[in-house]
Amino acid sequence: MTRPTGREYFMKIVFGSDPNADGFKKQLIPYVESLGHEVTDLGSDDPIYANVAFRCAKATADGEYDRAILLCGTGIGMSIAANKVPGAYAACIHDVYQAQRAELSNHANVITMGAQVIGIELAKAMVKEYLSCTYDPESRSKDKVQRIIDFEKEQK
Repeated sequence: MTRPTGREYFMKIVFGSDPNADGFKKQLIPYVESLGHEVTDLGSDDPIYANVAFRCAKATADGEYDRAILLCGTGIGMSIAANKVPGAYAACIHDVYQAQRAELSNHANVITMGAQVIGIELAKAMVKEYLSCTYDPESRSKDKVQRIIDFEKEQK
């Protein structure tokens, strides 16, 4: 299930990156804004990428932002860090199908990408697809997603 992008469906998106992915992030932000979304950049100055990931993921999990986009060299470290935040569900993506399924099948509110492993045009295509999708709570994935949420609550 997808929804059209545009002003009537805009979302608040937060970006964060490590210093190595700052240039990549600066290319993606205007693109996401051109899709009609409101963007906040929480920075890229901290060489400890986990700190940026924690801030963005927490702000998203707390509802301050609808979704987060995190960038580092591979996307892996940002994904691991973001997934430590309760209520943040990060998917490290490398192609358009993964971008789509991150939301449709897994209800990911965070995506991570590697600035050193994908090109900017692929990143734009993935972000566009991810932001155009809406999770269907009645999908066949609902029980799987709910189990993840329940497990997280059991750990408290």
